[in-house]
Amino acid sequence: MSQSLAGRVSGPVYTPSDAGYAPECAGFNVLITHSPQFVVAAQSTQDVAETVRFARENQLAVSVLATGHGTYASITSGILISTKALNQVSIDVASRTATIGAGARWEPVVAEAAKHGLAPVAGSSTNVGVVGYLLGGGLGPLVRSHGISSDYVTGFTVVTSDGETLEASAEHHPDLFWGLRGGKSGFGIVTQVKVRLVELPSLYAGGLFFAEEHIEAALRGWVKWTAEADARVSTSVAVMRFPPFDFIPPPLRGRTVLNLRFAFPGSTEEGAKHAAPLRALAPIYLDMLGELPASQIARIHNDPDKPSPVWTSGMMLTHVDQDFASTVLRHVGAGVQTPFFMLELRHLGGPSQRDVEGGSAVGGRGANFVAGLVGMHPPLFETVLPGAEQGLRAELKPWLSPEMTINFMGRPRSAEQYDSAWPEATRTKLKEVRQKYDPQHFFASAK
Repeated sequence: MSQSLAGRVSGPVYTPSDAGYAPECAGFNVLITHSPQFVVAAQSTQDVAETVRFARENQLAVSVLATGHGTYASITSGILISTKALNQVSIDVASRTATIGAGARWEPVVAEAAKHGLAPVAGSSTNVGVVGYLLGGGLGPLVRSHGISSDYVTGFTVVTSDGETLEASAEHHPDLFWGLRGGKSGFGIVTQVKVRLVELPSLYAGGLFFAEEHIEAALRGWVKWTAEADARVSTSVAVMRFPPFDFIPPPLRGRTVLNLRFAFPGSTEEGAKHAAPLRALAPIYLDMLGELPASQIARIHNDPDKPSPVWTSGMMLTHVDQDFASTVLRHVGAGVQTPFFMLELRHLGGPSQRDVEGGSAVGGRGANFVAGLVGMHPPLFETVLPGAEQGLRAELKPWLSPEMTINFMGRPRSAEQYDSAWPEATRTKLKEVRQKYDPQHFFASAK
């Protein structure tokens, strides 16, 4: 069967005994391993379409993998389509548009756009795959000044469940375009996306680090500051417990700190004025805030770029106040024993709460904050971390938003929890769009 499939595609087809099989199956989370019957290393949209047709003819399930950042379950059967080779990036300066293949990460898009004084509204990590991130909406470091990342998408190239290739945009298949901007999965396989870029030669951005004994003062001060924060300033705070490992930079090795992330798309002088109250919250351990070229936007969060074991979960919040801060400090404050490597709070608002013209399927627009939890120690992943997350969630009930956004959910416990990432009206429409373009549910929507 593998030879028959290989005769229909230009890219290699791997079986478990082939040397290229394991690398093509590898994703970012090293604890999630895949063992499908076949792996197709797609070289083109046509390869994807032919693979889908072959799978339909032979009653095989189809899954897709690019960087694997959003993968929470092992793929153990059928055909895995790897889009790693579809990593082309081109910039049209005149139209300020980037055309990006499904296997591309944000890093080359940022680098190419920066050559022209432009930038994508990307995520906090430029190591993350572009398409997977955008299908879930996207709350990046410019969320308050520029909004949700998927709002900048102008078109998708999609292979549907019958092996046909469609161009989805505001003008063509607008219902599919609506669903792909935030609806995550269950529509087809995206092989290319077009994204509108913004003018951003530089920004005032980076991070402030506060030592463990000043976490409470910094957190409470930031909570108070967000109530009157300038609409163009995007910030987040993360309480982080760094292990004493050699690969951790010496100033952070073995330390617990609060990292306040800051991004202002404007001049250094004005940015420094906005940052001044935050610098005054408490004595600063490390000041890494200043003028930053747009090409180095990933330095704001400094997310890891090497494959590793990781556990994540999240929740959205209607508001924060000092009682909220007290609750969080009981779980991750100075001297507290916690299984979490990091608890992050991102301030939302502004354009992120206004839907785009024509609408989109993005969930969570009504929330004002999002909380993200990260674990890095595998023995804690199955029971300890989920239990701690549920305990924290119960105590945060007065501040929890009824809304959620799929990219921050972490591993869904069920299809029902997966669906909870969207309000009822959006869920209903998503079901209709998925039924129209994938009537036999060939592409599973819950991952």
